[in-house]
Amino acid sequence: MRARLVVFPIKGKKWCFSRSVDPFAAQSPSGVTPTTLRGLWKKISSESKPINANAELLVDFISDKMNKAWVGLEKAPDGSMKNKIHGFGLKLLARVKPSEIFLKSISKEVTSVQVTYPPSLDPRLVHRRLRHIAMSGTILHKKYLIGSVTLLPLTSAFMVLPLPNIPFFWVLFRTYSHWRALQGSEKLLKLISNQSNPQKPEASDDTDESKNNNNNDKPEQKSLSPTCVLLPSEELYQLLGEASEEGLDEAMIVEICKAFDLNKIDVLKYRNLV
Repeated sequence: MRARLVVFPIKGKKWCFSRSVDPFAAQSPSGVTPTTLRGLWKKISSESKPINANAELLVDFISDKMNKAWVGLEKAPDGSMKNKIHGFGLKLLARVKPSEIFLKSISKEVTSVQVTYPPSLDPRLVHRRLRHIAMSGTILHKKYLIGSVTLLPLTSAFMVLPLPNIPFFWVLFRTYSHWRALQGSEKLLKLISNQSNPQKPEASDDTDESKNNNNNDKPEQKSLSPTCVLLPSEELYQLLGEASEEGLDEAMIVEICKAFDLNKIDVLKYRNLV
């Protein structure tokens, strides 16, 4: 599956890195992840899979349980304890860095990326920044993952209290989030690496001239590797053309999000508007 990544400057030297929303990617096939502990144990014990695959299945099971619990909190009546917990959770989620959300969006199903950027940016600089965010993500989220796993036994001690164990579930969520971001960092770094560039055979002048004539009407694509394609977008450049020195305002960000199917809240985090 190819993922479209959109990169553009949003405020001064700050760049936005976001993945276009894919409605089909969000629809996971039913029955893949077990819904009960018995079903999870049966699936793990009946199928001879490597440890990594079983760990992935366990993480998906926990993630599914957390998502269902979060939906239950969201639907709670106003003023109830669950509703207050949901509001507190939204405040905590607002503190999650947008780069972490971006790295989490690079799932295991992604086999190649198309990087859309304005033509005013140097494609080599775009590639370097993508590589930097991937490399720094592997370091940071590995460190945070170890720290979160260490805190899990400590926060589980609050289970004896009659109140909801918010610290434990928050640390559990952060453990899952850092693990996903680490997986996304490693995946992105592998996809954008130019070490696997195919060697192009030398062509004659006539062949080169004919290719140039045939590609005059095609948008320029700079392929860094078989799994990464840089595609300059004139539409994105036009949307960024009226930006002030203070960066993009909220209205311009909304237009870009609509044009390229981006999550508005995630993009606004880069601009510090929310």
